[in-house]
Amino acid sequence: MSRKRGVRLARTIVLLILVIALGWPVGLGVWANSKIAHTDALSGAADTPGETYLLAGADIEQGGAQRTDTLMLLHKAPNGKQYLVSIPRDTLAEIPEHGTHKINAAYSMGGAPLLVKTVEKLSGLTIDHFVVIGFSGVEDVVNAIGTVNLCIDRDVDDVRSGLKMTKGCHDVGGEQALAFVRARYFDPTADIGRQQRQQQFVSALMKRASSPGVLLNPLTQVNLASAGTKALVTDNDTGLIDLASAALVMRAAPNSGGVLAMPIEDPNFKTKHSGVAIKVDDEDVHAFFSSIADGSAEPKPEG
Repeated sequence: MSRKRGVRLARTIVLLILVIALGWPVGLGVWANSKIAHTDALSGAADTPGETYLLAGADIEQGGAQRTDTLMLLHKAPNGKQYLVSIPRDTLAEIPEHGTHKINAAYSMGGAPLLVKTVEKLSGLTIDHFVVIGFSGVEDVVNAIGTVNLCIDRDVDDVRSGLKMTKGCHDVGGEQALAFVRARYFDPTADIGRQQRQQQFVSALMKRASSPGVLLNPLTQVNLASAGTKALVTDNDTGLIDLASAALVMRAAPNSGGVLAMPIEDPNFKTKHSGVAIKVDDEDVHAFFSSIADGSAEPKPEG
């Protein structure tokens, strides 16, 4: 082989490698986007400042109308601030045309559209993107990337959730990660403690999913995309780019003081028909979410 021909062959090989390297993520993205299931969800309410995502975790497969055990609002404010707020499942809220109930009942009463309207009424924010993930999907997503690093402040052996962890930080697989986000009965703070663990899980998942070990491994990327799209249902207009944007918010919020807690008036409010619930003051909650909408919300100083 002549030297000139050898140079041309080497250039061709380099070009082919570049095409594969650059084209692989694009092709994977197109494939994954086509696998996402969609549902009617958004209310069509007038826009509020910034961009708001409602994420719901539910005991379902592919978005059937069941109870939601996890609710999170992600918000990108016009000034660039990014926020992550968990809404406890036991929060008392006015569900349009159904009266006052724990907020997790909205999904079983009227599916995604009613849940979106209920959260909009509670927060005063218009939901731009809706995403629901079946709880079984949490296990599959974690297993696709191997493990996530989670920390707990006590030894736990919770029969109801299956959570078994010793005090400290541990790399856990999908089964224990799922138990971690579900567990509530071992914790005297109940739903409040669980929302803190859910926020910790989200942060750990984003950190692991964006690590070089995942991003530079094509097989892991395929497994992650497959697990994620099987578990997700979004509103009709939300696609892979929007999900990636939501992931960036979830990753950025913990590092910028943007993980905030909704103000609570009474965490142990006794109701007539729904047992113990979390009571909030409507004015306080609206003021809280208004500060999130314009990007002025700041974490409360400790102590």
